[in-house]
Amino acid sequence: MEFSELIRTGQAQAELLRGSEAPPLRGTLCVTGHHLLLSPGAQATPDLWLLLLRSVDSIEKRVEGDSGTITLRCKDLRVLQLEIEGVEATLDIARSIETNAWRLSEANEDFSLCPSYPRAVIVPRAVNNDALARSARFRQGGRFPVLSYYHAPSGTAVLRSSQPLTGPQKRRCAEDEELLGAVLAGARPGAQGFIVDTRSTQAAKQARMTGGGTESKAAYPGWKRLHRPLERGRPLQESFVRLVEACGDLEQSMDRWLSRLEGCRWLSHVKETLSTACLAAHSMEREGACILVHGAEGTDSTLLVTSLTQIILDPLSRTMAGFQELIEREWIQAGHPFQLRCAHSAFSHARPKHEAPTFLLFLDCVWQLGRQFPLSLEFGEGMLLALFDHAYASPFGTFLCNSEKERCLCEVRTRTHSLWSGLNQPKEQRKLRNPIYVPNPSAIWPSVEPQSLRLWQGLFLRWTRPPEPSEVAWEKVWQIVTDQEKAEGSQPTVSASEPQP
Repeated sequence: MEFSELIRTGQAQAELLRGSEAPPLRGTLCVTGHHLLLSPGAQATPDLWLLLLRSVDSIEKRVEGDSGTITLRCKDLRVLQLEIEGVEATLDIARSIETNAWRLSEANEDFSLCPSYPRAVIVPRAVNNDALARSARFRQGGRFPVLSYYHAPSGTAVLRSSQPLTGPQKRRCAEDEELLGAVLAGARPGAQGFIVDTRSTQAAKQARMTGGGTESKAAYPGWKRLHRPLERGRPLQESFVRLVEACGDLEQSMDRWLSRLEGCRWLSHVKETLSTACLAAHSMEREGACILVHGAEGTDSTLLVTSLTQIILDPLSRTMAGFQELIEREWIQAGHPFQLRCAHSAFSHARPKHEAPTFLLFLDCVWQLGRQFPLSLEFGEGMLLALFDHAYASPFGTFLCNSEKERCLCEVRTRTHSLWSGLNQPKEQRKLRNPIYVPNPSAIWPSVEPQSLRLWQGLFLRWTRPPEPSEVAWEKVWQIVTDQEKAEGSQPTVSASEPQP
């Protein structure tokens, strides 16, 4: 069945309310298999307003008299309100949006439902189940540490992996021990290694009872284990939800708002994540130590630490092209399960245990780095916002599926369009680049003191408050840069290129 067959009504007259800062838009509302469209009347602006259905996180409907209201809460944290003429039309449109949005959100593995997919062929669910089963059998055989980054100035490296599968019997893996021994042997003489375990000591002990575990001192000479627990899973999702709820209630007193902001602990998660990344980076550059990072599966908090460590140490990771390559390598190819983690945002009533805003936490940490070092990142806030939006709902195929194996089996890279090809268009670069970027060859060491970390207002208050003076000033900076480049007879330089798989 095509999704268009689930649409119960073709069109209706409606008024769209997009918040206090945007004027209402009135016209003809239409629901398609992938989008919600609103076409203004002939007397209004000719622009067509559209919303990707899979970006809808929750929907509420209310009927009063001979009209109705539909409230759409979106994964990008927008809240939209549709005033629709006719009770029946209201109910039918609400049902169509809800049905299609749910099916599209559940269809990340069926990537043929992505608007950029060229032809409607549904990938059988059994194919992905087979892939997951094969992956599980592979994991039972042991782990394989992967090189994330080689720091040439110190001759050290950061690696990532899953936990060792020692289990209650305290099994050993000679190949794993030999590989980590070779890492230290290939570094400078006398180099030591730190194993940064992103679980608590108690969690690591409990994992041993289910087949996981930790590295023993005797089996891994030269390596010292450090536990730096980072929150994940449902607690992290609940923190995100509480933060969005607090930011949506702007009529409360300042004391009450600050209390709710502290109570959600989101900035505490930012602090803990940046602190762990700084620990790894400091150990590499200042102590000449090699680093192995892992948690349980190595696809969540592990990637937070390895990717942020590289941004701190590596100037290339702070360029537009380098940052895209970092995300491609350390998040997409490394197997972060985007389909599971980003199935819903902060508004959905469904709260599956596998959902968590791990990637959003990474973007927030990068934003903190950009705020503290405004000249050192070639990309700006617009790039981070675009990545957040596309991770949760996108017409591109870059963030589909849960692993690189699934994407290969489903031929996602050849059958959908790449997000990078869209973002690297010259017309998009002004929204994504930092106009005052100056290459910085040194490491950047952020402060993680509470007074140094700020709420990311550009994301969490993006749709609820007017532009701040700093944002207006930023636009003026762009205008100055553009005018200067035009005066020199050249267009803005675009250094980004599409990362290669």
